[in-house]
Amino acid sequence: MSVVEIPVIRWGKPYESLEKAEVVHFETGEVMARMHQANAGLVQMDARKATKAREALRQFSCAELIEKCKQAADLYLTAELPLGNGTQTPEQFCSIQSATTGLPLNMCRANMNKNAFVLKHMGDMLDSLTRGLPLDILSRGYGMESRNVMVSFQATTPVLGLVLPSNSPGVHTLWLPAIPLQIGLVLKPGSSEPWTPYRMYEAFAAAGVPREAFCLYPGPHDVGNKVLETCNRSMIFGGQATVDKYHGNPKVQAHGPGFSKILLGDDLVDRWEDYLDIMVKSVIMNGGRGCINCSGIWASRHTAEIADAIAQRIGPIAPLPTTDPNAAIAAFTTAGVAEAASNQIDAGLKPGVVTDVTAKYRGGERLVRQERCDYLRPTVLHVTDCDNSMANTEYMFPFVSVVQCPQDKMLSKIGQTLIGTAITANEKWITELVDARNIDRLNVGPIPTCALNWLQPHEGNIIDFLFRNRAFQNSLPPAH
Repeated sequence: MSVVEIPVIRWGKPYESLEKAEVVHFETGEVMARMHQANAGLVQMDARKATKAREALRQFSCAELIEKCKQAADLYLTAELPLGNGTQTPEQFCSIQSATTGLPLNMCRANMNKNAFVLKHMGDMLDSLTRGLPLDILSRGYGMESRNVMVSFQATTPVLGLVLPSNSPGVHTLWLPAIPLQIGLVLKPGSSEPWTPYRMYEAFAAAGVPREAFCLYPGPHDVGNKVLETCNRSMIFGGQATVDKYHGNPKVQAHGPGFSKILLGDDLVDRWEDYLDIMVKSVIMNGGRGCINCSGIWASRHTAEIADAIAQRIGPIAPLPTTDPNAAIAAFTTAGVAEAASNQIDAGLKPGVVTDVTAKYRGGERLVRQERCDYLRPTVLHVTDCDNSMANTEYMFPFVSVVQCPQDKMLSKIGQTLIGTAITANEKWITELVDARNIDRLNVGPIPTCALNWLQPHEGNIIDFLFRNRAFQNSLPPAH
């Protein structure tokens, strides 16, 4: 079988480089593709043409681009699309994504459906995120809103830069709205998951979106750094160190650990068994790899029982072949990462304070070593001291700390929280939760942390990031 060669894409034109990187099967080491490599100089050179990407998209109205998004969704899901010097069916897409990332096939298909869902419902999403603002105002830069008031929104950038990860294909939903907003895309794909960006690019192109609105730059880390430097607005995905590095930088939206949590209020915690399914789903969904997975469950009492009940459900889960429909955990394909995480967890255990409740249900070690990859089996900690560092920790596998903490101290102790599900009917506490600035997305009631509402912003509204509202007055008569 010939190995597919995948070029760099420079404003829609394929570019072959002398340098190539092999993308290999995580279990066998078989070479699945050779990615041509961009370099920082290439990115710098191409940045001079960024305005042409927005010009190409402005040939079409936002409404027309939304229709093309719907077409792209169907093509992405069902069509055989170009990939480098070959083509790729949806089945081949899922297969190669699983082979290079370690994600089970069922998770690859689920993420594919998630991306397509966002494309299909793009019109509703943008209507919600703009609060009903006519999209032609974003396109023209000014116009009359429903109150018969002149408003102006200026694009902050002609292109959106992305430094994409390899751990979860679901993050691609965050950049898809750029195209119907007439903002070009400069994508630095993850080294082991270039498949979604390239397939999405081909689906958009097949739906009639101009290819010259796209750059795809596979390459080393300095390529990602140059994307962030040259684009006026960018997103990057990484760990807490990445988030800290770009904190306060208005040009960069850094997405890191979510530290998402479920908080059980004193009024409902005695009924915790009614919410066990929600807690388990929040921890285990998508192999625990996402920032929307629950990494902390906080309650004032019953925490030992809650931890034990969750551990009974998820502790026995073991690695299965990626083709098994029941596979629930993903492989760690980078050497040493799983071992380091497991060692950190073990180092944090403290008798009477931090207990690994899953140990008695696993029937084996947390770390499962294989020849070319490792697995971490689900882990539930019971933490009796809410100030202990293990009370607020996150890892890229099904991991959760069940933390004992008085309700009146929770909001001051939980730290920054991407998604907080508060299971309570206490109106006074709900008001305090609404006012809590350390919770980004708030769910009140038994809603899994991983149940996203696509009509709501995720970690910042992309409209606010890509456009700025400014004063505008126009004394000229309307054009005829």
